[in-house]
Amino acid sequence: MTLKNLMVHLDGSERTAARLEMAVALAQRHQARLVGVFGQRAAAQQVGAVINWPSPEYVQAAAASAAAFRQASAGLAQAEWLDINRGSDAALLHHLTAVARYVDLTVLGQYDGNANGKAPPDLPEELVVNSGRPVLVVPYVGRYPPVFARPLIAWNNSREAAHALNDALPLIAGCHEAVVLSLDTRYEEAEASCAAVARHLACHGIAAKTEILMVENIGIMDMLLNRVADRQADLLVMGAHGQIGFPFVSRGAGTRHILRSMTVPVLMSN
Repeated sequence: MTLKNLMVHLDGSERTAARLEMAVALAQRHQARLVGVFGQRAAAQQVGAVINWPSPEYVQAAAASAAAFRQASAGLAQAEWLDINRGSDAALLHHLTAVARYVDLTVLGQYDGNANGKAPPDLPEELVVNSGRPVLVVPYVGRYPPVFARPLIAWNNSREAAHALNDALPLIAGCHEAVVLSLDTRYEEAEASCAAVARHLACHGIAAKTEILMVENIGIMDMLLNRVADRQADLLVMGAHGQIGFPFVSRGAGTRHILRSMTVPVLMSN
C-alpha cells in the first residue's frame, strides 16, 4: 500500500498542533493529499440545543483551525480543510468514520483524560474498528518525527496483526531496524510465525529481529509497553481487537489499554 491520501482530525485542543505537524510531514514525505477534518465536542449544556448550534465558541475554534491548517499545509500540493459542524459524540464519530473510509491513513490524537477533552474518549478505537482503514494515534504528550527508525511490531498471527503489519509498511520503509515481538504461550509456533514475518519484511527491504516473550500472567499489554520502552521503539504496530495468541486478554481490552497507556505513536488496524 502507498500513502497518497491522508486525514488528520483537528479540534480546539492544544495537542492539535502536534498531530497536524505529524500529518503534514507524512504528506510531504509521501507526496500525498491531506484532508484536515475539524470536529469537536459541544459543551454539555449545548448538546441537543439545536437552536444554539453552532455556538460562538465552536465557530471561533473552527475559524482558528482553518487558519492553522492553511498555514501548516501551505507547502503541500493538495490539502483540504473540512468542518463536520456537529457537536454530539455520536454525530462526531459517525461523520469522522465516514470520511476516514476514503483515505489511506487517519492521524488521531490519544485521549487525555486529565484535559478538557474536545474529542470523544473512544474516538481512536471507534475509527480503527469501524472505518476499515489504519489509524495512527499520536500520544497526548511529546513530539514525534514522521520517520520511524525503530518500529516494534506486536505479532500474534491473527488477521488483525496481518492487516497492521502490511498497513505499516509505508511508514517503516527505510527504518534502521524493526523488531517483531510475539507474546504467546506456544514457543515453537511463535518462533516459526515471527520468522515468517521477518522474511516478509526482508522482501520489502526491511531488516527485522524477532523476539518471543512467554506469557505468564494477565499483564500482557504492560509487557508489550515495557518492551517498547526497553527497545527504545518509536512506533508500535499492532492489530486492534484481536485475541488469537493473546489468551489472557478479552476482545478489545488490549486495544483500550494500549490506547490509554501508549507512550509512542501507535499504528492500529482491524
